[in-house]
Amino acid sequence: MTQDSWTIRGRRVVLPDGVRPASITIRNGIIREVGSYDVSCNQDAGEMIVMPGLVDTHVHINEPGRTHWEGFANATRAAAGGGITTVIEMPLNSIPATTSVAAMEQKVSAAAGQCWIDVGFWGGVVPGNVAEIRPLCQVGCFGFKCFLASSGVEEFERVGEDVLRDAMPALARMGAVLLVHAELEDFLAPISDGQRNYASYMNSRPSVSEKAAIQLVLRLCRETECRVHIVHLSSADALEMLRKARAEHLPVTVETCPHYLAISAEHVPDGATEFKCAPPIRDAANREALWQGLREGDIDMIVSDHSPCPVEMKCKESGDFAAAWGGIASLQLTLPVVWTEARKRGFSEVDIVRWMASAPAMLAGLAGKKGAIAAGHDADIVLWDPDEEFIVDPENLHHRLKLTPYAGRRLHGVVKKTYLRGCPVTVGGDPHGRVLRRDWHSADNLELVGTVART
Repeated sequence: MTQDSWTIRGRRVVLPDGVRPASITIRNGIIREVGSYDVSCNQDAGEMIVMPGLVDTHVHINEPGRTHWEGFANATRAAAGGGITTVIEMPLNSIPATTSVAAMEQKVSAAAGQCWIDVGFWGGVVPGNVAEIRPLCQVGCFGFKCFLASSGVEEFERVGEDVLRDAMPALARMGAVLLVHAELEDFLAPISDGQRNYASYMNSRPSVSEKAAIQLVLRLCRETECRVHIVHLSSADALEMLRKARAEHLPVTVETCPHYLAISAEHVPDGATEFKCAPPIRDAANREALWQGLREGDIDMIVSDHSPCPVEMKCKESGDFAAAWGGIASLQLTLPVVWTEARKRGFSEVDIVRWMASAPAMLAGLAGKKGAIAAGHDADIVLWDPDEEFIVDPENLHHRLKLTPYAGRRLHGVVKKTYLRGCPVTVGGDPHGRVLRRDWHSADNLELVGTVART
């Protein structure tokens, strides 16, 4: 990585106070100054959008243990291709799951030498591991994830109210956030009418399962004062209760995902298992209500929930929604999918940066280093053309899994260049991402543990 001081300028730079012509001076990988446009520069971005690297706090990389599902090299290269410069990786579906310090260190070791962007890790809350919360914080986990319904893998068990009552006070003492897969098992049912029928699959995971789970979590949040974050909200039916929780000043945040914003159940063909995820994609009216939730600030952020698996696990030949793995591989396409839909509804690149950079950075405690073009932040910068179109060809994706519900779809927004701490991420070069560990002594301070460049 170069340590030189250099300057980039552009006429459409997305800054915390809006979009304007500006120059960005970078030294030793850090933004030293944001100044006027009329200065000499090393690179002129012209009319391209210059924005902070995106932060994706919901990514399943699956290494070690299930590296054939994805892996650090593939996932982080795909992320960089989509303008993402930081990911926080979920504690499953790797083996072992990140529910102990030993498992965390195995994951850190597996990442070494492979990461094209910066990577941090969430820990997990499962039955019997509450004593691991403090040690996992001490080694740098960013927070903790739990499931209220079956996760789909046996090594990451769901939790009930009894476990939450033990875990949430421990998390509150640490100031750690609990990320919740909010579906209650009691409301889920087997597919009842044709396993190739998408509507039957959707109905087997009804909106009431999300609503009941969120009610439970908000009640315990109120009692314990534990920060909670609702992951991959699919049901707009829960927005009103979340709005009321905000009015109470409960420490709750919410995310949704590109597939819930770009796809509707009416357009999912029977047997098209590449669309299967949990919670499921719901109808068009629900989709528009989620967009309204973003407009009104009831939903804080958009993240990928990149959850790949081997092609055979998606059961394409049989089209069996009951048997297929529930996850969508979309990391490289998150920005263009969201932008294509957002621009139709009158949103701007400022909204994109808020939803996909600054808000996720804040969730992870990275707001002082990531998610904004500002002095003192890492020089994670993306140049992209919001007007250029392309048709999704799965073979051009860096994901290990090429099956995608977006195949053949025309999208807007092409990433031209991604910089990580001022250094261009190039496929022909070497990966120079870092493993990030949260320093719990300071909410906005990170210990950067080792450059994971190849040796």
